[in-house]
Amino acid sequence: MNKYDAVIFDLDGTLLYTLDDVTDSMNYMLGLHNFPLRSREEIRSFVGEGAGQLMERAIPGGRGNPEFEKCLSDYFAHYFSNMQNKTYPFEGITETLKRLHEGSCKLAVVSNKIDSATKELTRSYFGEYIKVAIGQSGKFAAKPAPDTVFQALDELGAEAAKTLYVGDMEIDIETARNSGTVSVAVTWGYRDRRALEENGARYIIDKPQELLGIVGVGSGGW
Repeated sequence: MNKYDAVIFDLDGTLLYTLDDVTDSMNYMLGLHNFPLRSREEIRSFVGEGAGQLMERAIPGGRGNPEFEKCLSDYFAHYFSNMQNKTYPFEGITETLKRLHEGSCKLAVVSNKIDSATKELTRSYFGEYIKVAIGQSGKFAAKPAPDTVFQALDELGAEAAKTLYVGDMEIDIETARNSGTVSVAVTWGYRDRRALEENGARYIIDKPQELLGIVGVGSGGW
């Protein structure tokens, strides 16, 4: 038997490298509105709490900007048409998901990315292994609130105490804590190891295949 029955993943910075497409769409929108463009590193520091927070940090005046809602709409319109231009799974992710799936581990994605994009990207890249994908939709409070994790647990038929929540940011560690799942922080995403350690992740991993040992699924000589 596996030590853990289910694994729930964050999406951006955990399963998929999406930063270039997010940056390109953000800068398209900023240029459209004659706002200063943002660097990739600035966008990296802005992401993690959903598109609303990303936009608040990216445009002059944040939510107080009278063009805020139009900026958000323009960003979404561009991103939905361009979100797979430069996006790709991190090295070792697809193989790890395959092993977990073969080991009868229940898999899901819970993200603060808008729900339609979360579902489409999960289906496009990992649909063979992950059937449950939940993003921001207005139905549930966003991470670090536990609501979307609770919904995923319900759809998976899994128990929180027997489930890993895997993410790359402080908000993911907090989400695991709030939901009663076990936190696994990854170092290949958008935060460094020190930040993850300081926020109390239960496990910190440098390669996706390290998840197999935590779950109890054989690595098959990997």
